[in-house]
Amino acid sequence: MAQEKKRRFGRVRQLPSGQWQARYKGPDGKDHPAPTTFATERLAERYLSVVEGEITQGRWISPAAGKTTVQEWADRWYASALSRWKPKTKESYRSVLDRLIYPHLGKVKLSALKPIAVSSWVGKLSEDVSASQVRQAYRLLSQVMTSAVDNDMVPVTPCRGVRLPRLPEADPRILTVKEVSKLSATCELGDRVLIHFLAYGGLRIGEALALRRRHVDVDKGRVVVAEAVSQVAGGPVIGTPKSHQRRTLSLPAFVVEEVQKLLGNLSDDNDAFLFGGRQKHTNERQQSYHGFRRRFRVAVEAAGLGDVTPHDLRATHASWVAESHGVLVAARRLGHANSSVTTRHYARAMDGSDDQVAAHLDKTARKTSGTQRARKIRKKAE
Repeated sequence: MAQEKKRRFGRVRQLPSGQWQARYKGPDGKDHPAPTTFATERLAERYLSVVEGEITQGRWISPAAGKTTVQEWADRWYASALSRWKPKTKESYRSVLDRLIYPHLGKVKLSALKPIAVSSWVGKLSEDVSASQVRQAYRLLSQVMTSAVDNDMVPVTPCRGVRLPRLPEADPRILTVKEVSKLSATCELGDRVLIHFLAYGGLRIGEALALRRRHVDVDKGRVVVAEAVSQVAGGPVIGTPKSHQRRTLSLPAFVVEEVQKLLGNLSDDNDAFLFGGRQKHTNERQQSYHGFRRRFRVAVEAAGLGDVTPHDLRATHASWVAESHGVLVAARRLGHANSSVTTRHYARAMDGSDDQVAAHLDKTARKTSGTQRARKIRKKAE
């Protein structure tokens, strides 16, 4: 048997059968044999030249991709990323994979999944589930296939050039200060403070429900948003806020006064929840979001405000702050790393503000025009 011959790329050797075998090291760092043997040394070398060209041009596909299915790779990707995700994210991704991706694409080989198949899948999903679920499923599949590209399983992702269903535009309800006051006035102290944290602090409901005594400094009038509670199948779980955005917020003085009254009803334990469980009258655990939501609906009806949700109060805060101090300040208070998120999802122009802008520009233009005319008159007089 001839010894293995080294080349600039790859190796060839003659087997006892007289056939020639080709091997090479792929971009993944692994040693790969050619899928077949060759009758001559020249044919084996020609195969290596083709593979070298594919690698150089970025078209190389790992031989494993021909055997690995979308589900097998997605399961590997999911397991490798688990430690980075919050419990709610884990549950959400698992549900989307099992319900929306695996039944349609799970058995497809990675190397066989093309943009047209992804587009067809998106079209079928759109007939059965909402646009937001379709977009969520597509984004998740895109993450899975991007990881396949990064690991040299496929040369390019098939999640490209696919048209997604448009989301229905539903603007949040922006309340006035008077309407928030009317809403909170129908509530007892605990719920009133919670509503004011949402409207005057811009907290997410999960962030507000996770607040403890140690997170509030009444002397400085500040609250630290360091935790958030999320609802998963196994029950509520407390972790860091969304995107891990810990932040400190200054509160209006009247809200601080209400918080001080609320603290008087709590134990001295620094870990006591501000909005503790209600059934056992204990502050050792946070209260249920669903329980607050029921009481909130009653308060909304009593205030005659129609269809208002707790999330609308966060959007209200964003609009108030963006109107008075700009979008960047609003983004910081809401815990957004990018102000475009604030603008796109929360901040809305207040009623009448556009008319005020036009009036201001008109006044400015007239004033400037008047100044210019005065200068011309003075020059003529001279």
